[in-house]
Amino acid sequence: MASILLVGGDEALLEGLAQMLAHAGHVPHTALSVHDAIEIAGTARPLVAIIDRNLALANPEIARLPLESGGSFLVYHSGDATRPTLAAALQRLVLAELDLPLERNRLLALVQRVDERTRATGRRADESPDHRAH
Repeated sequence: MASILLVGGDEALLEGLAQMLAHAGHVPHTALSVHDAIEIAGTARPLVAIIDRNLALANPEIARLPLESGGSFLVYHSGDATRPTLAAALQRLVLAELDLPLERNRLLALVQRVDERTRATGRRADESPDHRAH
């Protein structure tokens, strides 16, 4: 079970994604602004941050959002015709860009892959290989 942060302006889309992730056993948190995302991440570091591309373009400081060790950023867009380049600092951190809501299954698969990877490598403090063996 991983903590997932969804950041964007489309409340209905975020709620649908949150329900899907909760159903898969994850703990989703939603934020409608970068300020809210930073506040949430300060109290419950997410393993994965899923961020609206337009919000990331307008707020490059989102790259400094604290993630859990081994965590990843995913960026999504929803029907944008033009896609300017993300800031270099964020571009290096982004695991994948998704077209939502079309790629919901891919989103879930990526979140589960990051979760499995951090468990297998022992990067999650509560899920290290030593703790699972007992």
